[in-house]
Amino acid sequence: MKEPRVAVPSLGAWVEAGPRVRWRAWAPGHQEVQVVLHDAEGKPGKVLPMSPEPGGFFGAVLEGAGAGVRYKLRVDGEGPFPDPWSRSQPQGVHGPSEVVVPDFAWTDTGWKGLGPEGLVVYEVHVGTATPEGTFEALIPKLKGLRELGITALELMPLASFPGSRNWGYDGVDLFAPHHAYGGPTGLRRLIDAAHAHGLAVLIDAVYNHFGPDGNYLRCYSPHYFTARHHTPWGDAVNYDGEQSGPVRELVLSNVDMWIRDYHADGLRLDAAHAIVDDSSPHLLAEIVSRARAAAPGRRVLVIAEDERNEARLLRPSSEGGLGLDGVWADDLHHQLRRAFAGDSEGYYQDYTGSAEDIARTLRQGWFYEGQVSKNQGHARGTPASGLPPTGFVHCIQNHDQVGNRAHGERLGHDVPPAAFRAMSTLLLLSPYTPLLFMGQEWNASTPFLFFTDHHEELGRLVTEGRRKEFAGFARFAGDTVPDPQARETFERSCLDWSEAERPPHSQIRALYRELLRLRATEPALKVHERGGYDVRPLGAHALVLERKGAGQRLLVFVNVKGQLEHRLPEPARAQVVLWSEAPGFGGSGQTPPLREGLVRLDGPSALVVRLES
Repeated sequence: MKEPRVAVPSLGAWVEAGPRVRWRAWAPGHQEVQVVLHDAEGKPGKVLPMSPEPGGFFGAVLEGAGAGVRYKLRVDGEGPFPDPWSRSQPQGVHGPSEVVVPDFAWTDTGWKGLGPEGLVVYEVHVGTATPEGTFEALIPKLKGLRELGITALELMPLASFPGSRNWGYDGVDLFAPHHAYGGPTGLRRLIDAAHAHGLAVLIDAVYNHFGPDGNYLRCYSPHYFTARHHTPWGDAVNYDGEQSGPVRELVLSNVDMWIRDYHADGLRLDAAHAIVDDSSPHLLAEIVSRARAAAPGRRVLVIAEDERNEARLLRPSSEGGLGLDGVWADDLHHQLRRAFAGDSEGYYQDYTGSAEDIARTLRQGWFYEGQVSKNQGHARGTPASGLPPTGFVHCIQNHDQVGNRAHGERLGHDVPPAAFRAMSTLLLLSPYTPLLFMGQEWNASTPFLFFTDHHEELGRLVTEGRRKEFAGFARFAGDTVPDPQARETFERSCLDWSEAERPPHSQIRALYRELLRLRATEPALKVHERGGYDVRPLGAHALVLERKGAGQRLLVFVNVKGQLEHRLPEPARAQVVLWSEAPGFGGSGQTPPLREGLVRLDGPSALVVRLES
């Protein structure tokens, strides 16, 4: 039986005129809920009874109070517990919740957001991006990123998580930006500064599960989860069962908050394939509509990580789709890793890395359009024809593809510099939306390891599970996987920005700057429609990407290995635009790659040629 949708009142704590603080909690099946006020040191004090309201809600008001009030909630004499709808957790996920107001003095009134056509996404983990590991410490980096050609930051999850070190996917307080990063004020300052530099900001939001440590949802209601569906993390979040209305509103109000109160320009939805919802409209469609409604007059983007390769994710609601602006499409990453690094275990067994399959992936946007996946044991994907290229987010590394390796090896650890340059050229000059993982632009040498800061018992289980996970991989046989709980594991993952100023890293950054300049200025590279590009294999180990537009043709030759010789069509005049092996980019090329209409590339390399008829 379909659960009827009913209006859900505002939940959490907020300040009203008076001033006064108003609380509302959802605790169906419970008889008594109380607000337990706490002082700045976290010690409990005065207790306020909450009045029952229809639907399992409870409310209370404290006259003469405002921002800064700290509290917990006691449920039928148990607890008190932090408020799962809390906007601030200054003493961590087990400490008192704090009342805050969105009264920041914004300076971005002229900012209108960014469309998908101009996206160059830079994925950032706040805690390891700078030595300080804070929102404000990122602000001095913004100018350089924009000058490089980045147009959007994607911040890995910010919801409060246990301890001080975590990727963010163990978040439990969705509305409370992590205190160690700088909390609500620090995040607002970062986003305001980013807009001043012309940078959009996307927030990675996790709605497929909630972390285990500091998760007090079940203390309030068993209806936050359901045994009807299962995910890799256990019982699914209850988005379509009995009393699912307030659970859906937990997510949709969170979407509202990021876009409205923090001026975020959009969301990246983690593992959307694990958001299980058999009702209609699907939660993903509601997330899209709520996100756009939260910022009238401003462009808002919703991008999902989703392994299914389903076209309906990107199709508009008018065509029966979910209306997302983009989806992480990792097939290209997997093909390129197979080709250049030789990866073949796990999901890489589904990819050949052949020039023909790389070209097919680039023509379509993703590779699997209904073929059977050997790794998954069933058919995967739907045809991508008709979908906009800007809707496919491609990468050659991201936090998952680096951090989910046993030793957090970046791409540059596994392929030679020439291969890194060639892969980068293909990524940044394709018609699809490129994503860079922080430090990629200078081929950072620091790893990005998996790290946590759980309590001792849970931490031990995480460490054991991590090492067991890699026990079956031949590549890691005999290795000791770094302990996620060790502070050293986190510290090794922190970026060293000084590298970017020294060769060979500075030369890689010069290549990225030039590639992104070309992407933004070359007429043919500014055309992102299907029909404006083609990709063809050139033998077994090379391919050519052709970009067309505004009367211009650009050819991007990429060689994986061996030697490529290719005669350009007569009578076209050809001009070398970029060569990845030029000495200025750290290459060792001596012989010009184009002579008298003949392209010649040796080993991993890329060449960009402009054709004029």
